[in-house]
Amino acid sequence: MGKGKLAKFADMERYENVFQYPYSVVDNVPFDMKGHWREQYFHNDNPIVLELGCGKGEYTVELAQLYPNVNFIGVDIKGARMWTGATKALEAGLKNVAFLRTNIEIIDRFFSEDEVQEIWLTFSDPQMKNVHKRLTSTFFLERYRHFLVDNGIIHLKTDSNFLFTYTTYMVEHNDLPVLFCTTDLYHTEGIDEETKKILSIQTYYESMWIERGLNIKYMKFRLPKEKRLTESEKEIELDDYRSYHRDKRSSLTTNK
Repeated sequence: MGKGKLAKFADMERYENVFQYPYSVVDNVPFDMKGHWREQYFHNDNPIVLELGCGKGEYTVELAQLYPNVNFIGVDIKGARMWTGATKALEAGLKNVAFLRTNIEIIDRFFSEDEVQEIWLTFSDPQMKNVHKRLTSTFFLERYRHFLVDNGIIHLKTDSNFLFTYTTYMVEHNDLPVLFCTTDLYHTEGIDEETKKILSIQTYYESMWIERGLNIKYMKFRLPKEKRLTESEKEIELDDYRSYHRDKRSSLTTNK
């Protein structure tokens, strides 16, 4: 039998690769490492890449193993899930990976201007009912700009037609530079070598969705700092399936 939540949270309190600042305490507990992740934690000058909504952290850990000269930080509010990746990283002796337990809505409180080079959004909740909770909405893209370098890269990997279509409309509407885009990642020919690397990383839930016959969509685009961002008003058909452990979809058929 696996560890319970209380035991996992006790572990996380002593893990050197975990930093816990949920919304309930962040106003009263200063985060002194903002702007100093490289010098105070990673002890190198390598690029920093975030995975927002990292869940169990398995993708963060595997990226860190695949790219030893890049620093990775997995971010999520669910500590019991994050314990899995944090434990694996410690057991593997990985020095280029850390975990931040906090609400993504306040992610800009933990990183300074130009401190981050790339962001990964892996199988984020599509949030079909609330545009402001979608991790590729203007609400979040504006926050990313506070710490992402100019023209920094955002990766979106998803099983959700809704989230992928919404992000496609956002990118087109705001004329953001697209570096790569496919609606079927594992059956696309002519993929470059760097993109092929990510094919070797497949999370537990991703494997489940593939077994269910769902195509995995992937998009990589740049986020310029100066361009004004606005929401697209196009209607989007809602996902016609219920993703694992996600709330049942709305009775509506489309949304913006």
